[in-house]
Amino acid sequence: MGNKMPSLEEELFPSTPGKFKIERTHRQFNRCSSSSSTMFLWALFLLALTASYFSFQSFVSSGSRYLTASWGGIQWEKQVRTSAQIHRQGGMSVLVTGAAGFVGSHVSLALKRRGDGVVGLDNFNDYYDPSLKKARKALLSTHGVFIVEADVNDAKLLAKLFDVVAFTHVMHLAAQAGVRYAMENPQSYVHSNIAGLVTLMEACKSANPQPAIVWASSSSVYGLNEKVPFSELDQTDQPASLYAATKKAGEEITHTYNHIYGLSITGLRFFTVYGPWGRPDMAYFSFTRNILQGKHITVYRGKNRVDLARDFTYIDDIVKGCLGSLDTSGKSTGSGGKKRGPAPYRIFNLGNTSPVTVPTLVSILEGHLKVKAKKNIVDMPGNGDVPFTHANISSARMELGYKPTTDLQTGLKKFVKWYLSYYGYNHGKPLN
Repeated sequence: MGNKMPSLEEELFPSTPGKFKIERTHRQFNRCSSSSSTMFLWALFLLALTASYFSFQSFVSSGSRYLTASWGGIQWEKQVRTSAQIHRQGGMSVLVTGAAGFVGSHVSLALKRRGDGVVGLDNFNDYYDPSLKKARKALLSTHGVFIVEADVNDAKLLAKLFDVVAFTHVMHLAAQAGVRYAMENPQSYVHSNIAGLVTLMEACKSANPQPAIVWASSSSVYGLNEKVPFSELDQTDQPASLYAATKKAGEEITHTYNHIYGLSITGLRFFTVYGPWGRPDMAYFSFTRNILQGKHITVYRGKNRVDLARDFTYIDDIVKGCLGSLDTSGKSTGSGGKKRGPAPYRIFNLGNTSPVTVPTLVSILEGHLKVKAKKNIVDMPGNGDVPFTHANISSARMELGYKPTTDLQTGLKKFVKWYLSYYGYNHGKPLN
């Protein structure tokens, strides 16, 4: 929130009130009465001044809280209600956390376009360029999606949102992402991915009616698993990074809230999502930027010089999986924070089932950008990355009707087209 501005009373008054020094001298008896009256008047004056001071302090303090609040008020409630309005029969009203993020913005837009009510929540942190998040927010705003700027750890705000709107569903996509950044700022992962998740679960279990919840887990929970393709039935007790560990913890936490409070919960293990409006910290995004700028890119390889491979999944396919999860979520069964019966608890892989090596990714980008990459090939450091990912999506296909249709060649072509347009390139040269 930045440094606290000095409140009005701190500018008007010194931090310690001025001391009045009363010299006591022996006077004649006939002056005592006058002196006592004067002191009594001074005491009354000081009492009145002190009372006024504290009264004014309270007034300014409450006024300052009102002025600095980023949510609340009649106009704010109207914006929230309008954004949450459903415009199709049998539609849903969805609270989307991380709505200004990559997946969150795409899911919000897809829900709104089909007539569902959507209210976004995002803290616009600076893990990557916030201007990209603001641009996504502006895009959503043109489609009637209102995003509340706040943290998912703000329990009072969440309670207020559920008071203003009876959300039928929550799409929880707010998280601290990235595997390597966890080595620099581990606390941010605990704050967002564990504490934030618990705060949201608490709000959902207390809401009436309780919403059904779909949330983003991660393919990283498979960690050092060597059995391929990765199945939801595989053990996930060997995380290779703190990020993965927080996502695994999330799966255990959500299971607890399902078991105790009857919340309907679906966890989605995303596999390397890419596409337009993507995250700048992802390899395909930074490769594109550096190739266009003529800078070297670092390509990691695994043990014994084996190329790293990822199950790259295009954003539109992920969105279909998210909407399919919401549509089939079933209902939460609790009320007043008490479970009335068993509720669905599900976990699905959302991948593409076609792992591609990183050097192949680079060569596809070179073709679309018509620029040769300057590569530094180095061995993968022990920073939490895993050598490969590969999703078994049979469960999602059966339960959600999930069927990815975009291969990496096609998806990267769409990403490059967006990138050149968004960042003002024309045949690799910036536009004036």
